[in-house]
Amino acid sequence: MSLHTVYNASPNINDGTKPSRECVIRLENVWVTYRAPSERIGSFKEYAIRWMQGKVKNREFQALENVNLEVYRGEVLGFIGHNGAGKSTLLKLVARVLKPTRGRVWVKGRVAPLLEFGAGFHPELTGRENVFLNGAILGFTRDEMGEKFDRIVDFAEMWDFIDAPARTYSSGMWARLGFAVATDVEPDILIVDEILAVGDEAFQRKSSARMQGFREKGATILIVSHNMDVIESLCHRVVWIDHGQIKAQGDPAEVIQEYRRHQNP
Repeated sequence: MSLHTVYNASPNINDGTKPSRECVIRLENVWVTYRAPSERIGSFKEYAIRWMQGKVKNREFQALENVNLEVYRGEVLGFIGHNGAGKSTLLKLVARVLKPTRGRVWVKGRVAPLLEFGAGFHPELTGRENVFLNGAILGFTRDEMGEKFDRIVDFAEMWDFIDAPARTYSSGMWARLGFAVATDVEPDILIVDEILAVGDEAFQRKSSARMQGFREKGATILIVSHNMDVIESLCHRVVWIDHGQIKAQGDPAEVIQEYRRHQNP
């Protein structure tokens, strides 16, 4: 299986949808380097004192190493790999949350990121207030969010709790409301990082159906998940990332099989 394999439609996709050859995301020689203290420091005060004394020693961690990748309009691209492999870091680059240390990231179109369920929610605000706050973060005006509000709450099935503080919500409730806000738009690019792993089974089916609708309308979707059945059934192509490097990409079944062989030699 070649590292340079590009598109090979999965046999599990029977709706006839195929990505175009128009590139909408391109990563060129991308590196992301994190710096972290080499020893645990118990408080900010201690850190500040040690920093002023020149005693803070940092180590560098390469989250991504020389990544090159193209994604095409209408493609559903899955990312697999162990925790800490660099999958979420790559999605943050595409979402413009993070800048590369080296290299170039080019993205064309409106991006709707679901990097973390309920990201941007404030626990002391009500669900209603958080809907408008999240909408502002995504670039919508208050009037635009007012038009969307009923539709969002209907989808999340949150009318009984919409005026309660978010700190009283379960993780599933956070997930439903966060997903409803972020996907109540037709994005050019939808980024989904493990959001399908939270919430109850009914919500997972509902969110999968909405993603399927985006795919049928030609949106590009990037998915990170440890659920290989979801990845294989939804994706046109899969990228396996290991220790910040792309190990393989191509047909979902083949890449997943290779990944499993690596995990269980």
